[in-house]
Amino acid sequence: MTLLIYAMLMAGCSSRVKKIEETFERLADEFIEEPEVEEPEEIVEEEPEPVVKDANFDDFLYSFASDQSFRLKRTKLPLPCYKYNESLRLDENEWGEKDLFNEGDTFTQIYDKEDDLELDSDTTLNSIQFEWITLSSMEVEKYYFERLNGIWMLEALNIRGIDENDNYDFVHFYQQFANDSTFQQQHVHDPLTYITVDPENEFTIVESFIDADQWLAFRPDIPTVRLSNIYYGQQNSNTSVRKILRFTNLEDGFSSVLYFRKVRDDWELYKFEDTSV
Repeated sequence: MTLLIYAMLMAGCSSRVKKIEETFERLADEFIEEPEVEEPEEIVEEEPEPVVKDANFDDFLYSFASDQSFRLKRTKLPLPCYKYNESLRLDENEWGEKDLFNEGDTFTQIYDKEDDLELDSDTTLNSIQFEWITLSSMEVEKYYFERLNGIWMLEALNIRGIDENDNYDFVHFYQQFANDSTFQQQHVHDPLTYITVDPENEFTIVESFIDADQWLAFRPDIPTVRLSNIYYGQQNSNTSVRKILRFTNLEDGFSSVLYFRKVRDDWELYKFEDTSV
């Protein structure tokens, strides 16, 4: 009986020892096992939204014309659209498909007075109209912008035929001037006043003259399909005998100005300013 009890005690001790050994082996394996290193999550930085200077309408207009997503955000939708005698409302899909700006387009402004050339720097304006005039059809698309709480928004669109309030007489002349080189040459005053940068000092503006037959060699790229006009507050009159046409290239920001006047009921180019060369 004593031997049996002894055997049972020894068996129990052996079993406990074995369990202890197994536990130590498991702990030892966990201790020397290389811990798994979690790969850091890749942080993708989002491109910041472009900063648009709403104080300057020209800066806003460039983003509005060239960036479709921005244009949608800055348009009151559905957009009231008055097309001749029809009243429409353009939804996001209809307005989103419309191109306000074509690659290679040059923005133009039409003025009656030289003093008005400074109006585009006025940051207090809260209402500005922008229009496209298609020269072949003489159709006008006028966009009405309002600055609300410091933010420029497109409020309405009006599409109609050109009338006397749209520089009618001058635009008809310009359509032929831009598309007929012979007609153009015949309507350049001789000599033509030429204002440009002094080639020896880029900070100095010089005024000189060129012969009319030199015009084609000096002329800038001028729009032949459509004109734009931005109403900063200038008063354009169809009866004015002077028109100033400023061209601004959207890609490089260079600009030039053509000065026209009416002589014996016919328009002529009498001064050309190119200070961006």
